[in-house]
Formats: sequence, structure tokens, C-alpha cells
Amino acid sequence: MFSPYGKIVAEDFLWHTRGPKRGEPRGYAFVQFSTKEEAVLAKEKMHGKLVCGRPLVVRLASEKYFMEGAESSFGAGGETSKSNFVSGSSAQMSKTAKIAAIKNKLKAMEEENQNSKRPKTTDKLSDS
Repeated sequence: MFSPYGKIVAEDFLWHTRGPKRGEPRGYAFVQFSTKEEAVLAKEKMHGKLVCGRPLVVRLASEKYFMEGAESSFGAGGETSKSNFVSGSSAQMSKTAKIAAIKNKLKAMEEENQNSKRPKTTDKLSDS
């Protein structure tokens, strides 16, 4: 599906490993191209394309660390592919990117925690 856009170095499909859906696809994958340009081209051409009746969501792996407030596609049930690229011989994130990712994750967890906790209200009935 992505091979027309460049040389694929690696691809990783994620599967359910436990529970009633064991062995079924989780609905997303990682595709690694040999160059950034190929990954960007694949993203431009494939993002939004309908696959099995659902729009494909394609992002560069580096984009997910800098997106703030973006809703997760995990609960939507759509297929997601992330086009990754390797610059040079190392695919490691910089310290700044790691810090940004941790901050974004913490912020998301705090918002999730606040949304799940609702203040208890007690109605007092007046004696008349």
C-alpha cells in the first residue's frame, strides 16, 4: 500500500496479544521509509484515503510528540499508519523532543483525571 512512495526499510503491524481480540489487528502500524522525503510524500498521498470504508490517518512519528490537544485515534476504531523516517544512522529522539513528549503525556493524563473526577453535589432539603 505504501511501497509506491519509496523504499520501505521496516514496517511493524500491531496485534492484540491478550483478551477476546487476541490475534486480531489493533488497527495501526508503523512504516519506516529510507528518506524523510519519501515519508512526507507517502503522508501527503495517503492521509485521508479510504481503506475498508474508513479514512486512513497518516502522520510522521516525529509529529505525535509535538501535537497538543489532538484527540487520540485509538478509540475511534480507524486504521492509523505512521510514516517514520531515519536521519543518518540513529533514530533516537533529542532530549527536547523527549521532554516535550513527557510534558504532553502528563498534561493529557491530568486532563483525563480531571474529566473522570466530578465533584459530588449534595442537595439539602429545607424543612418547611
